[in-house]
Amino acid sequence: MGIKAALSRPLAAYTVHRYQQWQRDPAAAQLRLLRTLARTAARTAFGQAHDLEAVHTPADLAARVPVRDYEGLKPYFDQVKTGAPDVLWPGRPLYLAKTSGTTSGAKYIPITQASISNHINGARDALLHYVAATGRPRFLDGKLIFLSGSPELEQVGGIPTGRLSGIVNHHVPAYLRRNQLPSYATNCIEDWETKLDAIVGETLGQLMTLISGIPPWVQMYFDRLTVHTGRLVGEVFPKFDLFVSGGVSMEPYRARLLESIGRPVDSIELFPASEGFLAFQDQPGNPGLLLRLDSGIFFEFVPAERFFEPNPPRLTIGEVELGKQYALVLTSNAGLWAYSLGDTVRFVSLHPPRVVVTGRIKHFLSAFGEHVIGEEVEAALREAVRQHPETEVTEFTVAPLVSEDRSQPSRHEWLIEFAQPPHNGAAFAAALDTALRQRNTYYDDLRQGNILVPLLLTPLLPGAFQRYMKSVGKLGGQNKVPRLGNDRALAEALGALK
Repeated sequence: MGIKAALSRPLAAYTVHRYQQWQRDPAAAQLRLLRTLARTAARTAFGQAHDLEAVHTPADLAARVPVRDYEGLKPYFDQVKTGAPDVLWPGRPLYLAKTSGTTSGAKYIPITQASISNHINGARDALLHYVAATGRPRFLDGKLIFLSGSPELEQVGGIPTGRLSGIVNHHVPAYLRRNQLPSYATNCIEDWETKLDAIVGETLGQLMTLISGIPPWVQMYFDRLTVHTGRLVGEVFPKFDLFVSGGVSMEPYRARLLESIGRPVDSIELFPASEGFLAFQDQPGNPGLLLRLDSGIFFEFVPAERFFEPNPPRLTIGEVELGKQYALVLTSNAGLWAYSLGDTVRFVSLHPPRVVVTGRIKHFLSAFGEHVIGEEVEAALREAVRQHPETEVTEFTVAPLVSEDRSQPSRHEWLIEFAQPPHNGAAFAAALDTALRQRNTYYDDLRQGNILVPLLLTPLLPGAFQRYMKSVGKLGGQNKVPRLGNDRALAEALGALK
């Protein structure tokens, strides 16, 4: 065992102990944090406009600061972008994390001196929890690859600005820098396919032990390795034994990733965002992600079914319940105040608080009143694959087919790119339909009433999703394919690709 692996064991024990301290009373830890955040930002422009000095409880925060998304806070973010100090948080941000996805284009999320440690330490703490839980630190002695965006930064209002993964790349600890791949030059390549080829060239022949990235883009890397070598990834990298995923749920991709590897490997799932590193899988095999309640973020949880009400309830960590869907609202030392992240979660444990990410509050399918969420379609797909084990899915999305012709009733359309199609497409579609009915009572009611007929399964040509993402400039990096939509824009774009 190398020195890094050996030294990680006492550090892992210390880290787990530190987390256990706040886990004894998460509500108290969050209350202390809220008071610190409000006191620190009281004299900022936002703090004075919202009387943060008077915020001592979650009720005080709710009374003074409404829930707003990026668009709602955009006037403040725009001031931050000019380089103005003391807008949302004292001073000026260290960085702006640039990401896409809002109606007005790119988002610029502040990363402050106080919040940078949240991003840097999240992945570290996840790996140390893994070491503590398994006693297997040897991956630290090999090469580690992080498939990410370019680390090159631009200046916006005098503030270094770029993709979150690129910003974090500048803060990789020195003791890991020598282990890290790809090289800085390769990481700076903007074209994703060119970058993948360069990464394959740099990693072949290396002692790779850990591979990390968003599952569909890691799958592209695995495919390139296999094409280049004619071997499975587990044979190319015999010491590779830990896969770290984030950005989207690994479950829809797990079977194909493991087939590409050719043998079992341990995995850790992370929940990072430009707004903060929110949670990680602290126990291998347990799907729940441990919320980081003592790392600069005060969490509120809005019941998903009430999110769009004028004044929905805002629950604290001490008020949530198991099994219910909540939209995440963040207040943080990055200068986010009652910020709607857009993600929904479901608690699978309260002691300690663990969640699974279930989708996006605006990404659901309810063209007919069924309100189907991402977790339900992913679970339905897993069940259909279980019943048809020859099937391998590369990527998928679901869209409504609204018909005004009574002879052709409305339905859902599942657009699926198969790595291996089912032997019987009709039986697979029926299994999908049944599985979704079992998971969503509204959909089942619509099917029973013949308002909707059985879903339409539309297989796509290999590479369809990659071609689409490339066509919209979102191939690779931290970009994700929407699982659900209430219109047919994505479905029609996919159908138009040849």
